[in-house]
Amino acid sequence: MKHYHIANIPGDGVGTEVAREAVKVLDAAAKKFDFKVSYEEFDWGCDYYLKHGEMGPDNLLDVLRGSDAIFLGCVGDASKVADHISLTLLLRIRKGFDQYVNLRPIQLYPGVKTPVNTATPESLDMVVVRENTEGEYSSMGGIFKPGSPDGFAIQNAVFTHKGCERVMRYAFELARKRKKLGSKEPVGQVTNCTKSNALNYSMVYWDSVFAEVAAKFPDVKTDMALVDAVTMWFVKNPEHFDVIVASNLFGDIITDLGAMLQGGMGFAAGGNINPEKVHPSMFEPIHGSAPKYAGKNVINPVAAIESARMMLDHIGEEEAAKDVQKAVKKVLAAGIVRTRDMGGSNKTTEVGDAIASEFLAL
Repeated sequence: MKHYHIANIPGDGVGTEVAREAVKVLDAAAKKFDFKVSYEEFDWGCDYYLKHGEMGPDNLLDVLRGSDAIFLGCVGDASKVADHISLTLLLRIRKGFDQYVNLRPIQLYPGVKTPVNTATPESLDMVVVRENTEGEYSSMGGIFKPGSPDGFAIQNAVFTHKGCERVMRYAFELARKRKKLGSKEPVGQVTNCTKSNALNYSMVYWDSVFAEVAAKFPDVKTDMALVDAVTMWFVKNPEHFDVIVASNLFGDIITDLGAMLQGGMGFAAGGNINPEKVHPSMFEPIHGSAPKYAGKNVINPVAAIESARMMLDHIGEEEAAKDVQKAVKKVLAAGIVRTRDMGGSNKTTEVGDAIASEFLAL
């Protein structure tokens, strides 16, 4: 019997509640598909910072290294710790484990309402592949002469050939695997999300590496759009997109818009992937910690459950992952069990119970 060890970091705010529902579905998958899951929970986050002066221990990478995967509920509570400090927990794990792909599927499930009427279950099926370890989030720079009229700040972005090439190659391989355009060439499309008209060094270099990688995938169609245009076309013609590859900052921004297309942040799942599996990958809903809702059992757990589905697929339990998605779709399409953001009055736990029950009944 296969045995997977999962590091569980509930984090802050509603993290404990959504992590519980993810574990519920992972346990159901283990029961149905005859594998074992064990968990080790870590209390890292803003409360940990208030006690210890850091978001997690110095050796957190060593502690996590033996895990098959990591589940992160959510991080951040600005009433306790400034956001630029709380984010260091996430960045330490992403960079320390070379999780250079941030994978964010954007799909609208039947039965889910979206505020964007061009998005339908038929038109919305895309994936954003975001570079996750360098770019605009390289943490290089400084603040100089603070508090004076001559004060200034410098924030450097770092784009290496290796960093660009490997995330772009992953995007092309994903488009080839998805076959959204069919079995004949071109089988898929990769859109280069850029801003090379204004960022005349970093994004021009990014574009040049994209052209190199694209030449190696003649069976995949290519497309280019400036990031501001991407936001427009996401809304106007979402059916145009298949796989979008973007830098760290741009990918972060456009996926929040993508979350609204798919019905809201409560449906948006994410994975921080080390494709070579040299290090554990980390899976998380991309919504925030929403401290004002913590402990109220009202948060939509679908994003967390979908993140658990992505984890199952990554560790090799593909059939279990497919059944989780089927169960999520059936519960959402039925429209009976819904949290407040979906126009219902059900609790977080009730939605998780419904999905787990439907999964076991498949």
